[in-house]
Amino acid sequence: MEKGRAIASITNSLNKLDLISKSNPSPQIPPIQSSRTQLERAKTPPSLQSLCIGIVGRHLEDIIPDLAEIAFNFPPDIKVALVAIARRRKLLDDDVIVSLADHTWKSLDLSASDVSDFGLAKVAEICGSLQAVDISRCDKITAAGVSELVQRCQSLETLRCGGSPRSDHTARRCLDVFKPKLNDVEGDSWEELNTAEIVNGAESLRWLVWPKIDNDSLEGFATECPRITVNPKPSPFGLRGTQVPREAFPDIQLDDSVVKDIDPKTWAVRGFTPKAIHSSLSSSVELSVAEKFRRAFEERDTRLAPKRAKNARQHQRRAERDWVMTDTRAKAVALASRASRSLHSWN
Repeated sequence: MEKGRAIASITNSLNKLDLISKSNPSPQIPPIQSSRTQLERAKTPPSLQSLCIGIVGRHLEDIIPDLAEIAFNFPPDIKVALVAIARRRKLLDDDVIVSLADHTWKSLDLSASDVSDFGLAKVAEICGSLQAVDISRCDKITAAGVSELVQRCQSLETLRCGGSPRSDHTARRCLDVFKPKLNDVEGDSWEELNTAEIVNGAESLRWLVWPKIDNDSLEGFATECPRITVNPKPSPFGLRGTQVPREAFPDIQLDDSVVKDIDPKTWAVRGFTPKAIHSSLSSSVELSVAEKFRRAFEERDTRLAPKRAKNARQHQRRAERDWVMTDTRAKAVALASRASRSLHSWN
């Protein structure tokens, strides 16, 4: 009888042990913790080069007059990063892009900039290997500039345009630029033509990104330029047997990859930078609009004080030079001083 009780006790204990093991499985790292670990690994500090580019980008407007000399020996990746910062800060124009243009560039984003036909033609002349260009919302670029681009950049495959009324008008006028023309119009068929006989067309252009294209223009491109795909859609199987490049998707900026490690504050509008407020005050006291404006004005006045002093010195030197050039007595004094210095040098 005692033996049976012992067996029953052992069986009961084993059942309890099995239930405990099922209710409390072996501890595992929760997915939240593992994802957090991966996120911490992904958060790497920026490189020294990115920090330096950010500092230069914050003060880019101060070095634009001498940018051609400063950036002459810069590597291509630093030049294109400065172009991306200048575009985001609304400082990109003909002078900036020509000063930074590099022949090794493969893609270029000029969207919403002040670059004109002159700047685009110079860039096309320097950067003949461009494969993707974004000129959307560039109101100073006309069909003449686009013609220079497609003629000089023989590897251009993706072009992004439109986005504003003037840019849409330019894109509509570019149909004649894109479609091929023939040197030999007496041939019997297209198959008998050589490549050299097809001129003045965007031979390499395959993808055109124009989000608000009108129906007439879309039909014109489909009829006159069937090799150009307008607004391609992403597909895992490609389009017409060809994989759609990343640059042909309108929701992707061409220069995002070059500034991904740079602090976004670099291209933020420079202005009032709020000062640190004690946590107890910031939680209980909210600054009024007038106080915010007052602090912003003081911050701006302090920041522009050195520039005003420099301008004042330049105006003073210019006024003194103009006075010497116009006043007869001042001219006589200057000539006498110069003559006395020459006499002393002879002696």
